[in-house]
Amino acid sequence: MAKIRIIGVPMDLGASRRGVDMGPSAMRIAHMGERLEAIGHEVMDAGNVDVVIPEERHFGQTKHKFLSEIAEACWQLSNQTYRALHEGWKPLVLGGDHSIAIGTVAGVSRFFRERGEKGEPVGLIWIDAHGDINTPETSPSGNIHGMPLAHILGHGAPDLLRIGGEPPMVDPRKACLVGVRDLDPGERDNIRKLGIRTFTMRDIDERRLRSVMEEAIAIASDGTAGFHVSFDVDWIDPSDAPGVGTPVWGGATFREGHLAMEMIADSGKMVSLEVVEVNPVLDHENETAILATEMTLSAFGKKIL
Repeated sequence: MAKIRIIGVPMDLGASRRGVDMGPSAMRIAHMGERLEAIGHEVMDAGNVDVVIPEERHFGQTKHKFLSEIAEACWQLSNQTYRALHEGWKPLVLGGDHSIAIGTVAGVSRFFRERGEKGEPVGLIWIDAHGDINTPETSPSGNIHGMPLAHILGHGAPDLLRIGGEPPMVDPRKACLVGVRDLDPGERDNIRKLGIRTFTMRDIDERRLRSVMEEAIAIASDGTAGFHVSFDVDWIDPSDAPGVGTPVWGGATFREGHLAMEMIADSGKMVSLEVVEVNPVLDHENETAILATEMTLSAFGKKIL
């Protein structure tokens, strides 16, 4: 059983629609910590990273809105995830919009880079309806929640790139996108340039999820200390997960979500997890936060039998 440290990041600075800043509270209300303890884990809730709200600041430049505020929150989160790993805890980060992944992965990458004489790389499995691989130059909106993967892989705004030390935080050859079904034109170009393995929903339709997840886990595990999982709840079809800011029809089913997380747990290679983009303002009786909690339990080893 794991020692799990919960870190909340109540931030919606990276998104257009308000409400995901309440995501950490919604998942805690769904008894995330208590239910992890009930399956045998030791859980410590470290509270929330301090984040300003959009009304307090001007968004700055349109090509990367709220850049300095997001960078500050990601610095804090990076230090917290690094400290959690250093103290023997597995970070479970609750978002917040997906821009927080820059901070999560920065801390995880730093910790493993400092292990041993030569350091160890970390892999990445990015489970999302979207690519999140725009840069400030390719983004049509300037919303940073559509850019974190590009920054993690070493491309984007210097203020965000430097959080992880020497870029990239993750080698693109050790990372993969799973379940993508909505990409901007610039993202398609960036995927090709970076060479990140990308599994679309068509791949899942044709190959089935088990085959896709087996390959994704193999990529993120190959020559690494383990992998970080970044799970955007909008990967699940909005019929099951309505409380998200950027829903896209044709997503994974509730059971496919569980299978992906169960396979991750079975691999024994997950070193950290974040769950993002739960928006209670758009939800029905907290059902999306409850779903996110169920998926998290599967990622940490809950089984049917």
